[in-house]
Amino acid sequence: GRGPLGVMLCMGPFNYPFNETYCQFIPSLLMGNTVVMKIPTTGGLAHILTMEAFHKCLPKGVVNFISGSGRTTMPPLMESGHIDIFAFIGGSRAGDALIKNHPTPHKLRLCLGLDAKNPGVIMPDADLDNAVKECVLGATSFNGQRCTAIKIIFVHKSIADKFKVKFAEAVDQLQAGLPWQKGVAITPLPEPNKPAYIHELLSDAAKHGATIINTKGGATNGSLVYPAVVFPVTHKMRLWSEEQFGPVIPVATFTDVSEVASWMQQSIYGQQAAIFTNDLKRPDSSKMLAALTANVSRVNVNTQCSRSPDTFPFTGRASSANGTLSVEEALKVFSIESVSAGKANTLNTALIKSASP
Repeated sequence: GRGPLGVMLCMGPFNYPFNETYCQFIPSLLMGNTVVMKIPTTGGLAHILTMEAFHKCLPKGVVNFISGSGRTTMPPLMESGHIDIFAFIGGSRAGDALIKNHPTPHKLRLCLGLDAKNPGVIMPDADLDNAVKECVLGATSFNGQRCTAIKIIFVHKSIADKFKVKFAEAVDQLQAGLPWQKGVAITPLPEPNKPAYIHELLSDAAKHGATIINTKGGATNGSLVYPAVVFPVTHKMRLWSEEQFGPVIPVATFTDVSEVASWMQQSIYGQQAAIFTNDLKRPDSSKMLAALTANVSRVNVNTQCSRSPDTFPFTGRASSANGTLSVEEALKVFSIESVSAGKANTLNTALIKSASP
């Protein structure tokens, strides 16, 4: 059978406060662990109703909530040595720092969903209309603030001019406004310092020869930043390798599969990728699929990167994840095998049979 590990510290993100938190929280409870949950500073109100429900339904001490600054509240918890499971969705630097606070980090069971720089790769034979539609959705939904977002696009040089025109026009058709307004796709960013960071990236790209190719790109009103399509992005720019986690869409060109394969191998991330082609048996598409598969945990064919369905394993290579989540895998992550064994003799056989349910 499987048994609980002990106490889990659960730190969910602000961008998907329910799904990304409770996909760890609930399986851990089901396997018999107790949980200490850090309420995210942004998006914490989403958990008020569930806090009340847990209070009414579960024994005291099974579920515990902590609010406040993570830098203030989390290190003492880890330093106590009483945390057995660390379930964290966020940046790898913050995760690594907290793990180092634990006096015996080797005993921690880790379930980490971390950074990503998921590429969308447009092959020369791709259906451009579909590629544009899926890349717009994949790069801009939730303002691009998803670990599963497409965060850089590699388009084959032979079709780059057509693609960039269609793509820029499609991005400029997105409606900006407030979340409750009908038809709105782009909304204000939740972090006060994010617009300044976005403009740092745009300035760096411009300094190295790229331009914003959509008319509305980079327009800013308070915390609302309209998505900027940046072209052509090269290795000299921060956008080439840095996860922007916001409304900036870097577009680069390639002529040979080896260029994208090299980028993948040099990247510190390895969550997902998307490939757009009409024929996976084409030599170049086949090679590209193999290169992507060797470096990420999920390759999406002619569709944006995403997590669903929850029956699929959700994980990543390199610095993108540690542990696997899905309906079945999560139960294994938050538990440990437990076996009763003895020599095969008459007494032990009788004892084990009598103890079996």
